[in-house]
Amino acid sequence: MFNIDSISINLSPYFFVALIPVVAYTIYVYRYTIPQVNKTFRIFLTALKATALLLVLFFLFEPVVGISRKLVNEPVNLIFVDDSKSITIDDKTNRKENLIRFINDASSSAISGKTEFYKFGDKTNRISADSVKMLPFSEPVTNFSNLFSSIKNYENNISSIIIVSDGVITDGVNPVYQAQKMGAPIFTVGVGDSTRKNNLEIKKVLMNEYIYAETPTGINLTIGNYGYKNQTVTLSFYEDNKLVEKQNISLAGEETSSLNLEYLPKNPGEKKLTFQLSELKGESSVADNKKVVYVNILNNKIRALVIAGSPSADLSFIKQTLAADENLKVSSITQIAQDRFLENVDRNRLIDSADVLFLVGFPSAQTSSALLNKVLDAIKEKNKPNFIVLANGIDYSKLLVLQPELPFFIKAFSNGTSEVQPTVTNEQMDNPLLKSNAEDALTTWNNLPPVIKDNHDLAAKPESEILVRMKINNIPLNSPLIVSRKLGSKKSIAVLANDIWKWKLQTAEKKLNIFDSFILNSLKWMNTKEDQKVVSIKPVKKIFSLGEQIEFTAEVYNETFNPVDDAELNVDVKLGNDNFTVEMNSVGNGIYEGTLNVNKPGDYNFSGQAKRNGRVLGRDSGKFTIGEVDIEMVNTRMDKEFLMGLSIQTGGKFFTADNYSGLFELVNDQTRKKSDYKIIKSEYNLWSNEWLLALAVLLFGLEWFFRKRSGMI
Repeated sequence: MFNIDSISINLSPYFFVALIPVVAYTIYVYRYTIPQVNKTFRIFLTALKATALLLVLFFLFEPVVGISRKLVNEPVNLIFVDDSKSITIDDKTNRKENLIRFINDASSSAISGKTEFYKFGDKTNRISADSVKMLPFSEPVTNFSNLFSSIKNYENNISSIIIVSDGVITDGVNPVYQAQKMGAPIFTVGVGDSTRKNNLEIKKVLMNEYIYAETPTGINLTIGNYGYKNQTVTLSFYEDNKLVEKQNISLAGEETSSLNLEYLPKNPGEKKLTFQLSELKGESSVADNKKVVYVNILNNKIRALVIAGSPSADLSFIKQTLAADENLKVSSITQIAQDRFLENVDRNRLIDSADVLFLVGFPSAQTSSALLNKVLDAIKEKNKPNFIVLANGIDYSKLLVLQPELPFFIKAFSNGTSEVQPTVTNEQMDNPLLKSNAEDALTTWNNLPPVIKDNHDLAAKPESEILVRMKINNIPLNSPLIVSRKLGSKKSIAVLANDIWKWKLQTAEKKLNIFDSFILNSLKWMNTKEDQKVVSIKPVKKIFSLGEQIEFTAEVYNETFNPVDDAELNVDVKLGNDNFTVEMNSVGNGIYEGTLNVNKPGDYNFSGQAKRNGRVLGRDSGKFTIGEVDIEMVNTRMDKEFLMGLSIQTGGKFFTADNYSGLFELVNDQTRKKSDYKIIKSEYNLWSNEWLLALAVLLFGLEWFFRKRSGMI
């Protein structure tokens, strides 16, 4: 009934040594009783106590019981049928008809009673043999990796696997490693023509994923040429469907050749690049004449904006340092009186376009509420990193407006100023913001000239890091002088004093760049974009085949980057005037999934925002393309090499759809050789079984109950 093959117990020999005195003690206790009871009752009580003590010994010596079961598991053969569009390719080999004929022969052969049929493409599903002739052969991709993943945890006894396909992988990874782990031979039946035909294709495009606007970058194309030696073809290069360049190419005699292009992007952002070869007469397929890639174009220069409440020496020195770096585009807004500024610029535009904000003595008493709120919005809502120096003239009452976004807070106001010097420890010197060309940077920092600090009590926020503390008259204090803060995607740095220009003046004489390095290192740290966003939404790939299901994944975090599982997240997808909404579902740990089914080719834009309790946590957007190239029609040649390799490396054999003589006999032989049962071994830790513990307590309780009822002592 239970198919138990064997039972074993792993028990320490000391268990039996301890068992002897336990049994002897139990017999001794009930040899004579007061008052006297009959022999049968004494034996009953002895058994209760002995069994309870035996269970206690189990807990002490931790025995493990092993049980082996023999389960009959009849071998099963699995047949997988390629349901992708490529089966409909007309290459004069009758792909579809040969495939259906093979399935009919398999279902009527000697193996039919022990065989399960599946179709595969993008996904894998079980089908009946009769339904194969009704397959639409419309799967947009062929994914062998998903095929093997679907049977990874297959519980039945797999005798062999038969795969009927053209062997062309259009999605996923090469599955040979997965196949070898199956432990069953794989017989492949090739569908289609394996001979190479005249064809021209763009095999691959090599370029950097991130490149800079207004900076030339190289693009390398690998072109496959089969049968068109010394002919001329036209290559057209498009950016977001607009022609960038067109040139004629003379094809070499080799099967593959390289072509180098120069690309000069004008504007930042995500760009769709399309490379198209003109059609030549007699090509077996023109689908592979086109290649589409997406690239991210970055700003060519970091835009640093310096906002000052009034002119000062700190302002001049910081601007001078920033302007000396050719990779920066530096702008400034300097207030000189109420509603008067040194520069005649569009202040709102500069703030909106800035990558990093430097606030020097800002805000001052003359700063308007409009400008202050504009800066607050840029920091709070647009996550612009900021570097603030509490330079002379700053208005601390107005600074309270910015305080929630700063790395420090004002504990108490006080009058007067003090001269303070920086003090840095060896541990703090490990911070890259403090690096410079000084051989002994620690000593250099600790010997910088004094700067002026207002006597207000300023403290670092709990999530902030104190980079430099201060000292007065060489007495170190625990008070911060330079503080940094990184909270989610927000970054900020604060220097809690003014007259820091003195640091550059002193070190410049020794040709030390400690001031410049600190300013520029801070800017680079602040401008470094984190890979992880608070809300990240992505399609599983950039280019989908027509008819392929569009899958989105998303990650949602709060400001401290803890996963959020209960957010409301929808993704809006747009193509021209067509709009679609994808409802994203939480799968736990801040991860969300959603799918969209559309059958219209084109370039789609998507955007989404995550909300929790009515509050927006974050947003993300992007692009993807559907149907630009029908990937199933790109390679019309059966990949015989892949199918043969898959069979050989798993102990199977390769056949073709028009000649599979002997296949069913091999499968039957394999089924007979395959063991029709398997041994399942289970181990049970008796000492940790709560039911045995409960039984021991029950037995002790019963013994006590019967002793008391009999008046025994």
